[in-house]
Amino acid sequence: MKKLWTVLYLILTISACALPFAGKLWYREAESSENRVLAEAPKLRTEEGLNINYLADAGTYFEDHFAYRQEMVTADALLRGKLLGVSTAEGVIKGTGGWLYYKDSLEDYLGGNVLSDRAAYNIAHTLKMMQTYVEEQGGQFLFTIAPNKNTLYGENMPYYYKIKIADEHNREKIAEMLLKQGVNYADLFAFFAQRDETLYHLRDSHWNNKGAALVSDLLLDMLGKAHTSHEGASYTVQEDFEGDLDKMLYPLAVTPEEEIYYDTEFTYEYTQEIESTFDPLIQTVNDAKQGSLLMYRDSFGNALLPFVAEEFGSARFSRGVPYYLGDMQACQADTVIVERAERFVPDMRKNPPVVQTGEAHLAPLRAEILPRDSANLTNCQITAEGAFTKISGTVDEAYMSVETEIYVRVDGAALYEAFPVTLEQEGQETDFGYVLYLEEGQMQSGEHLIELFTVTEGVMQQVYQGYVES
Repeated sequence: MKKLWTVLYLILTISACALPFAGKLWYREAESSENRVLAEAPKLRTEEGLNINYLADAGTYFEDHFAYRQEMVTADALLRGKLLGVSTAEGVIKGTGGWLYYKDSLEDYLGGNVLSDRAAYNIAHTLKMMQTYVEEQGGQFLFTIAPNKNTLYGENMPYYYKIKIADEHNREKIAEMLLKQGVNYADLFAFFAQRDETLYHLRDSHWNNKGAALVSDLLLDMLGKAHTSHEGASYTVQEDFEGDLDKMLYPLAVTPEEEIYYDTEFTYEYTQEIESTFDPLIQTVNDAKQGSLLMYRDSFGNALLPFVAEEFGSARFSRGVPYYLGDMQACQADTVIVERAERFVPDMRKNPPVVQTGEAHLAPLRAEILPRDSANLTNCQITAEGAFTKISGTVDEAYMSVETEIYVRVDGAALYEAFPVTLEQEGQETDFGYVLYLEEGQMQSGEHLIELFTVTEGVMQQVYQGYVES
């Protein structure tokens, strides 16, 4: 009998170990709900020749695709979540009362990634330059930040995250700088703080349909756009929504939660087939409405899109970064909205829009020549980027203040304001960088005279002059 139990134990152990591999013969792998790209099947030969890392790549692939992986992940998550109250998904925080939070928002919640004053200026002034460009084209511009879920409903965060690193947050610094720069800004933090009801999903990282509808009302109100108001509108509630965080944590045991569906019927149409409202580029038309919209958005735009698309004769929704403002002419937009999730706003200091700004006229300013220690002070580079020529570099911090503007002149011709950005210099980030885009045909290959100017409190100073090869 003892030998029989030993044999049975060995059979069960070997079977359990072999199942993830042998099960690949019949197992049909479900679509992954993880918030990452799973490893692809390796190739023995690549364009470079024999893949010497084939075995290592095969091991990585197997770790992501072995049979019954989703079932095992779900079982492990249920056991730990229900018994110990902890999350097994790397990107998910398990809160109290059934609440789930996206871990990428933790730094914002704790105040651990506060931007410098200059970095906040870079974001706000770039948006101001975008606004100026849009207005010069005869359009309206509006910027808004979609709050992180735990910024609004942090009372259900785990107790061990209650101690904050800092009281100052990026949203406050940027809002203050946006006000100083005169950017048309829809403050959703204040908007949601005034609402008594919960307008985000418990098991998803985004707002629900009612939250999206009310945000749409606010944005359109600020633009002076006539629209159907959803304040007090009738709706039905269905328990059929599956949250993104829930799918990440329990891929095969998702708990549907309530979603709101307004009784009004949408009349807009898509101009192409789409898989979901998270497609990278979506275009809509509505023959019953007027006006044309260009909207740059992220995942918070998924629920927002129908309510906004309904109110424009045509609309173009893009998830592309950096923003190509030339899209404004392509779709003849008279309105541009930029929506960015709170956790992604800091990235805006590094990704200026791709567009040529208008010529600057700074005749009233006083110009000075500053002494230079190095002929290569700005580390200036001229590179091709699509249909544009990109001029970029950095300025010595000694010549800069928090709100210093940067201007570039090429070959003694027109003067253009450059976007202030955060760039990497010698392995370190500096907030005193600049990027200027010139349209195709404005510069030929060869050597060019580059003059760099700064403007601080109305005083213009030339800080660099030299030749750069393109």
